[in-house]
This record gives sequence, C-alpha cells and structure tokens, in this order.
Amino acid sequence: MELNKSGYSISQLCNCAKICRSSYYKWLNRKETQRDIENKQILNEIIKIYTEVKGIYGYRRITLNLNKTLKSSYNHKRIYRLMKSINISSIIRKKRKRYVYSTPQITAENLLAREFTTEKINEKWLTDVTEFKLTNGTKAYLSAILDLGDNSIISYVLGTSNNNKLVFDTLDKAIITNPTATPLFHSGRGFQYTSKSFKVKLDAINAKQSMSRVGRCIDNGPMEGFWGILKSEMYYLEKFYTYEDLEKAIDEYIKFYNTKRIQKKLKGMAPLEYRNHTLVA
Repeated sequence: MELNKSGYSISQLCNCAKICRSSYYKWLNRKETQRDIENKQILNEIIKIYTEVKGIYGYRRITLNLNKTLKSSYNHKRIYRLMKSINISSIIRKKRKRYVYSTPQITAENLLAREFTTEKINEKWLTDVTEFKLTNGTKAYLSAILDLGDNSIISYVLGTSNNNKLVFDTLDKAIITNPTATPLFHSGRGFQYTSKSFKVKLDAINAKQSMSRVGRCIDNGPMEGFWGILKSEMYYLEKFYTYEDLEKAIDEYIKFYNTKRIQKKLKGMAPLEYRNHTLVA
C-alpha cells in the first residue's frame, strides 16, 4: 500500500477529498505551465510588498505597487485571487469618527464646493485637526495641511492641546516651505479657523478662505480621507504608551505616505514623486 508522508494511504486521502486516484496522479505529474511560473513570480513579489508595508495594503494597492515595480499591467482581480490563494489580506480596520462642532466667530463661504481636483500644486490646501488617545488616558492632536495638487501632506504639527498655536504653527510651516503660495485654503468651522488672528495670517499670504458647511464633513472629504488612511494603516494597528512613541510613528508614516505610498490618481506615483514631476514639467 502506497503511503503518503502523513501516514495515510493515497486511496484514503483521495476518498477523503472525493477525487479519484487517476486525477491525483494526473495532477502530480502535470507539467508546470507558463502561467503557473508567472503566478509564482507574482506571488513572491506580492509577499515582498505585503511584508514591507506590514500588511496594511489590500489587493488594489498591492496591484498598483506590483505593476509599478514589475512595469506590468496585471488586473486587480488576478492579484485578489492570488492573495486569497495564500490567505493574505489587508489587516486594517475602520473606525467611525466622532465630530464636535463649535460656534464660529468668523465664517467663510464654501468656495471649494467639493471641487477636489486641480492640475496645479499649491492651488488648493485643505486642513483639519484629529485626535489620538494614548494607553495612559492622555490625548494628542495632529494638525495637518494637504495639497490637493498632489495629495501630499505639506506640513503637520503634533501637540498635546487642540489650540490656536497648533493650527497656526501648521500654517507657518506650510508657508515657510511654500513661500510663494497663495492657495484657496479650506477647513472646517473649528474655533481655530474662525478666529480673527487666523484670518489675518491668511490675508497676509493673499489666501482665499473657504469653510465646510455646518455638519457637512464631506465638504472636506480628502482631508477626512487622509485621517482615515493614517489611522487605519498606523494608529489602529498598534498601542501607543507614550507621546514620543506616537510622534515617532506619525513621522514615519507621513514620510512613507508622501514618498512611498503610490496612488492611482497620481499616475502610479507617490505624492512627492508626483509633485517633483509636476514642478519640473
């Protein structure tokens, strides 16, 4: 009786799998096709990419990176099937955001009007503040500015208080690195953005102020989207015991997002890669 390494006979295993022995031997002696060989190569690259990003990519983003690396055009459905065959998928999970509204001092019209596309760098800037909780019960707040021209984060500041200084420092950093910018500047209606002092800072660079309508977070959709990406791919995957641990993780993630995380809408480039390509062109 022919025994398999497990100690069971081939007949027993075939009966268990409900296949005939001839089918088993046909499979065993089959010749590897060109597609089989190609699938092995693709799987090796999938595992490499997946490991490098610690499992945060799903099949669509794996496909983007794979096609860029291999200079290919594999369909995302094929990549999905291959990832499923080795039982890997994105480990990220989503959480709902709780929104807190404030009474504004100064308001502006929604000049952006959900026109989230632009061909130019520094034409439209979006901003917001999001909250993080540490395991010791304390909180940290991240303020950031996103350029719709390349979806890059052009400045960000992490702090322990959600106050005017946090937001003002973020704008100051963006101005220092983009001194000639006169963007349409869009935000929510948080108290920092509706202060007279903030309006003075925007006027000083000839920026036009735009604000989301009350209760319409979708008016600042790409900024909200970035928070979702940041938290799903970094914050929700770890526990942060100290402010310094969180700060380091945010620095590393935003660097990764700006320089490595390619986007389909950016012609398969990462934000800063696209920014440099656009400025040179």
